[in-house]
Amino acid sequence: MRIGELATRAGTTTRTLRYYESRGLLPARRGENGYRTYGEDDLKLLRQIRTLQDFGFDLEETRPFVECLRAGHPEGDACPASLEVYRRKLGELDVLIGELRSVRAQVGEQLTRAERARDELAADALVPGGPEPECELGGRTR
Repeated sequence: MRIGELATRAGTTTRTLRYYESRGLLPARRGENGYRTYGEDDLKLLRQIRTLQDFGFDLEETRPFVECLRAGHPEGDACPASLEVYRRKLGELDVLIGELRSVRAQVGEQLTRAERARDELAADALVPGGPEPECELGGRTR
């Protein structure tokens, strides 16, 4: 198939395919007429790349998977280098999850503090002569 058909079947653009080719991820084969030609194996490579990118892998991290497929393995994650990329990515995700948990805890504490402050203002407003709560945007709350 030619580059346009491959791009359509892979759900990408010809520009992206040329970029992958320039990065050595997609083979650059030409037919007798000079046009790029691709086969079903190339479509499988692209699907592997796209799936990994959907999972958050950067383009260079897909290289071991592509090389594994090119070596003739039925799946791109059957090789030791691919498994190592998975392990590294899981480590990165664990760090991010930890950071997100920390941020979530901080936001939860801020919410609790803000609700407590709001409740105190509301209670003060119920006391005769107490201050009337004001919205941060400048208007009265009642």
